[in-house]
Amino acid sequence: MADAVITVEGARKRYGGKAGRDALDGLDLRVARGTVHGVLGPNGAGKTTLVRVLATLLRPDAGRVEVAGHDVVSEAYAVRLRIGLLGQHAALDEGLGGRQNLELFGRLHHLGARHARVRAGELLERFGLTDTGRKPVKQYSGGMRRRLDLAASLITEPEVLFLDEPTTGLDPRGRAEVWAAVRSLVGGGTTVLLTTQYLEEADQLADRVSLVDAGRVVAEGTPDGLKSRLGADRIDVVLRDAGQLGAAVALLPVPKDEVSVDADRRLLSAPVTDRMTALAGVVRALEEAGIDAEDIALRRPTLDEVFLRLTGNDEHARVKEAA
Repeated sequence: MADAVITVEGARKRYGGKAGRDALDGLDLRVARGTVHGVLGPNGAGKTTLVRVLATLLRPDAGRVEVAGHDVVSEAYAVRLRIGLLGQHAALDEGLGGRQNLELFGRLHHLGARHARVRAGELLERFGLTDTGRKPVKQYSGGMRRRLDLAASLITEPEVLFLDEPTTGLDPRGRAEVWAAVRSLVGGGTTVLLTTQYLEEADQLADRVSLVDAGRVVAEGTPDGLKSRLGADRIDVVLRDAGQLGAAVALLPVPKDEVSVDADRRLLSAPVTDRMTALAGVVRALEEAGIDAEDIALRRPTLDEVFLRLTGNDEHARVKEAA
């Protein structure tokens, strides 16, 4: 990747010495300038360790790691001048208002009082927080708090921004607010590395996605490219009677081992190639067999299905439920 702003080659990080575990196990990653790159994986996959290494908060045990053309070990200070970091927990003073928090962050970054005040006003307007007045942050909604936290991470206009699970714990409205803010950042030229457990979040925001498992990248590509690994389309059939699931499986136009069955939801899902022919054939076969369908739909595969196919164990099944 000619214009990579983040380069990771063979990164390793082990916790607990010889008897410990590898959080990063030879991880490779490249992130293009001016894009959102999603790093997707369950708890314990190594996402946060990767962000901490990239942000110079941890030293890798081995490998080459560069951000904005600077080595994170030998040129850590130069890296810090070029990055912003939004962690999983807000780093705000709950008793201060939004403007006061941003001005405080500006002064901590050695901006003069006037510069900090101007920059705070710009960021409040950019993130739709100008009408909050001096209301203390403890009275903000979850989405407002995260937007302010995101604004604080941009006080020095970083070249690269690391977002470590930025919407964990937010309701759908708060998550949508953060997504809109991230899109506006990338539109302004910022490069964003986003770690998340939410597959929908990566699908919504990322230009490219790296699937991480046990400290390694197990697959990488665009969201659509990763989905295409499971076939162009899928057909979902919801039955009225869960007792007919077994009979319905035999009617789908694919081998039985390719059909996913969710008994709790009375749902069958299978890959198809000729979407309209498959849809018509399934409807006809169910009618002839006397099996009542509550719903039948064609759709693209999801990143959930890609991830579970590539990693596929109970730990990752919990990621699907969380998403």
